[in-house]
Amino acid sequence: MRIKISDKIRKTKISDPKKIAKILTEVLKSEEKDDRMKEHFWAVYLNARNAITRIELIGLGVLNAGLIHPRETFRPAITASSASLIILHNHPSGEIEPSEDDLKTTKRIAEAGKILGIELFDHIIINLKNDYFSFKEKGLITD
Repeated sequence: MRIKISDKIRKTKISDPKKIAKILTEVLKSEEKDDRMKEHFWAVYLNARNAITRIELIGLGVLNAGLIHPRETFRPAITASSASLIILHNHPSGEIEPSEDDLKTTKRIAEAGKILGIELFDHIIINLKNDYFSFKEKGLITD
């Protein structure tokens, strides 16, 4: 499901994970309370200048799990001719440390991106308290 974004957000150049984490935290906060308690998995697609071109909700899970596959993650990236993407998901528990599944998912998405020539720019975990965990900032994704 494509997330409607304003022209201002569409032109936003991403250089800081805090900026995109704030945008998606606001999207999450705008949802019904029951929906906020589900794990969401978004992809933010970027052009060659790291400006947002598109945001998609790729998957909606349950309280503590989501099912994500590179196929669904990269399909919009290919059709939009994206240069790179950022994946984000929330932890309804409020904890932002990555799980073992988060680490595996990140590795799988990064490997698929290398094959396709679409860089995984970052993977960010968010919560409703505006906290975030950036895989890139922590050195878990390297150029």
